[in-house]
Amino acid sequence: MLFNSLQFLIFFPIVMILFLILPKKLRTLWLLAASIYFYACWNVEYTALLLFSIISSFGGGLLLQAAGEKRKRKNLILAVSLGLNLAMLGYFKYFNFLLESVRKVITKLGGECGFSALDVLLPMGISFFVFQAMGYLIDVWRGKVTAERNFLKYALFISFFPQLVAGPIERADEFLPQIRNIEGIRAFDLNRIHRGTTLMLYGYFMKMVIADRAAIFVDAVFDPMKYSEYQGGIAWVAAILFSVQIYCDFAGYTYIAIGCARAMGFELMDNFHTPYLARSIKDFWARWHISLTGWFRDYLYIPLGGSRKGTLRKYVNIAIVFLVSGLWHGAAWHFVLWGGIHGILRILEELTEKPRAAFRKAVGEEEPSFSYKFFQTGLTFLLVTIAWVTFRAASIGQAFSYLKGMFTKYDPWVLFDGSIYQLGLDEKEFRVLLLSIAVLIVVDLFTYCKKNLVDAFVRQPIWFRWIALWIWFGVLILFGIYGENYDSSAFIYFQF
Repeated sequence: MLFNSLQFLIFFPIVMILFLILPKKLRTLWLLAASIYFYACWNVEYTALLLFSIISSFGGGLLLQAAGEKRKRKNLILAVSLGLNLAMLGYFKYFNFLLESVRKVITKLGGECGFSALDVLLPMGISFFVFQAMGYLIDVWRGKVTAERNFLKYALFISFFPQLVAGPIERADEFLPQIRNIEGIRAFDLNRIHRGTTLMLYGYFMKMVIADRAAIFVDAVFDPMKYSEYQGGIAWVAAILFSVQIYCDFAGYTYIAIGCARAMGFELMDNFHTPYLARSIKDFWARWHISLTGWFRDYLYIPLGGSRKGTLRKYVNIAIVFLVSGLWHGAAWHFVLWGGIHGILRILEELTEKPRAAFRKAVGEEEPSFSYKFFQTGLTFLLVTIAWVTFRAASIGQAFSYLKGMFTKYDPWVLFDGSIYQLGLDEKEFRVLLLSIAVLIVVDLFTYCKKNLVDAFVRQPIWFRWIALWIWFGVLILFGIYGENYDSSAFIYFQF
């Protein structure tokens, strides 16, 4: 079930209304049933995988709690519990990738390969709910949280439908207490519902008006059969629009998820904070997919030694984290390359930190000026956009070919001779896209300056809020990309 589907627009109001009016003791069971149904709408059979992750991590948590201070026993329980979840993730997401990689190596060495890929469908959102379960187990092992003894509440913690298939990846110490206090949620709070609805509508705007419109142009240029035809200016426009598309697609999903949860009385963590206004790669990853960045920091980077074991080890740990992050995003080498590029850029930032500070001091820029900050932001966006090409490409070969076309052909006139209007978006549609991006930039600038537009909105008179929400809904109806011939509406991060 997609957020931008008629099915969900019927499903969510029913779920929320019944959640608020049912006896409080039935709230957990009702939301859990709704969450399982939400996932089953995609594939009923694969619901067993979600239940397996829930049951194995719930049992593992109880065993870890019961082990007390018996370190060896706790370590064994943790290893088995994590292993079960990783084995499921590895089989469904990476087994065919491993087989294909081995097959290519054998073929290049002149041998014959007698095995072929398995017919396995990647479970929607498996990386998200498995990582959330693993984070819970590690936190119980560390003694950071107490194991949940109520199976229904724990199952809801893992399967809560707004964030089930594309995050944010919630932490047990932040979200589980909200599940435990589900009976204490106030049944009707108009401001809370308005805040949630506002976020949802903005998320739909990002997804349906911007991301899905940009996707039409991007898909045409990145077509594996035609991408070599587009170089220079067209290639740059498509690369920049993909940066916009993936941000609006993923952040749009997050805002809808946060809005859904907030309307019912739950607070999910912020997963994006103006990432394209970042002034460095480090700053970008502090603003992009914040829940995943924090997960890798706390459960991989720090356990590897972080920065505690010397400079060289620190750089190795950074590289490992980014390579694993690339692989998390997809079982293909071009995703690993994308992660590797970010790892290299992050390490280069560390290596050049002192020389850059010395340069700023030499030119009197010890306190960075607006122009210097603007340059940093522009450079960071440029580097992130170039890296996104390897993410969007179908293979490493296509990525390098595409990048070559971007840098070896100079034809800025194609931006003005009408060429860009021949790739799925006519002039009118392109203007709608540019105007929508301008709205996005303004909202992000306000957010960057710590101006909470949602809070400002809910402080307005109720008549104004209702009129504004209906106008915004009208914008989605008029300018959203949808219809029976539209088949690219699935959120990008559902595949991860």
